[in-house]
Formats: sequence, structure tokens, C-alpha cells
Amino acid sequence: MIKTALIISLLLVAAIRAADESQAQTIRYRDEMKPDGSYSWEFGTSNGIDAQETGVGGVQAAGSVSYTAPDGTPIQLQYTADENGYRPTGAHLPTSPPIPDYILKALAYIEAHPFKRIQLKK
Repeated sequence: MIKTALIISLLLVAAIRAADESQAQTIRYRDEMKPDGSYSWEFGTSNGIDAQETGVGGVQAAGSVSYTAPDGTPIQLQYTADENGYRPTGAHLPTSPPIPDYILKALAYIEAHPFKRIQLKK
């Protein structure tokens, strides 16, 4: 009985310690800025977080982040940001459902039959 209690308490301490990420340390870091405004940076931490990004300041950026979620799921996120906005990709991100056929047909009909503007008298 005492051995079982000791083993359980050791497992709980190990789990709590593993969940405490406040003790994580940066194990890799690089930051580079060039005179033309381009830059790149990357870092890695002892708890498995890795990130990197390259870009041109205020114009565009592309990068990735990887880590393990609290439930143990590995997360891989890639992204691009430019004049078209921020576009992340990753298997963990939700996706929209496909557009139903009747909506696609309606949109095709509307495109083929444009609405003629009605000019109201002033």
C-alpha cells in the first residue's frame, strides 16, 4: 500500500513538473536585420517550441511555429502575411464546409445574367 502511494505521488509530481512550462529556456535564438528592410529570426525552447520567420518589414512575412498542445497533439502552423492578408495553414485549423451545389449553380446563373441597373427619375 505504501509503495503504491509512493509511486502515485511520484507520478503526480512528475506530471506537475512536466506541465510547468515556466521553467522552459531558450536553447536557440537568431535574429538578423538587413539594411534593405528584410529580416529573419528563429528560436527554439527546451519545452519543444520552435518558430521562424522571414520577411520584409511592413510588406510581407512568412514563417512557421511548431509545439505540442497540452493534450499531446503536435501542432505545425505555417503562415504568410502580405497585401492579401494573414493566411495560416495547419492540419489543426478548422476548415469551412464545401459550398453546396445549388449555391454554386445560383452564383453561376447570377454571373451569366448580370443585373441591369434601373435609373430612377429625379
